[in-house]
Amino acid sequence: MPKILIIEDDAIIRTELKTLLERNGYVTLAPDSFDNIVSWALDAAPQLILLDLGLPNNDGHQICRELRKKSSVPIIIVTSHDTDTDELMSMILGADDFITKPYNTHILLARIEHILYRAYGNLQDNILRCGDLLLDQNASTVKYNKNSRELTKNELRILCLLMKNQGKIISRDQLMNELWQTDEFVDDNTLTVNINRLRKKLREISAPDLIQTKRGQGYKI
Repeated sequence: MPKILIIEDDAIIRTELKTLLERNGYVTLAPDSFDNIVSWALDAAPQLILLDLGLPNNDGHQICRELRKKSSVPIIIVTSHDTDTDELMSMILGADDFITKPYNTHILLARIEHILYRAYGNLQDNILRCGDLLLDQNASTVKYNKNSRELTKNELRILCLLMKNQGKIISRDQLMNELWQTDEFVDDNTLTVNINRLRKKLREISAPDLIQTKRGQGYKI
């Protein structure tokens, strides 16, 4: 489930883009303030950025330049600035594509999909599903309906192993080896703490308690 950052100052267009992308299976970030947007974007670590050039008190080309200095994240310029100079400058500064407003939504979605595939391959291979519960291994997030939570490395490994083996009991030893990949002693309570934290996050997104405890055997989904 790729995460897309929308850097757009027009509230109507921002909302329209957010709605369009989420209806097509993407996770979106759509800030309405652009102070320190470069640092914010780098911390958010999206898989793709949609960037408007005409931001208030901000130069979209400068933002593109600064992002490209520190990240290879794909950037699509989406703007009403439709001159050849704007497009050329965007490409020189490292943008991956340039789309002018008003845009055809089908073409925009096709270009997003193409660039994501070119950059990352088939991201869907890294998404696990159990009913309406989705685990995005790339973004380390779990989603149920419209609610999502980020997972720690250990929480991700636990849920990934259980979801890949749906219907099978995974022993505590298997889980501990998956988490710490060692035969050395690890406090058994540490696994319990991670399982409980994972269950808490599932409750926070209103997901059903899918992790079943099989006393003396382990866990399963």
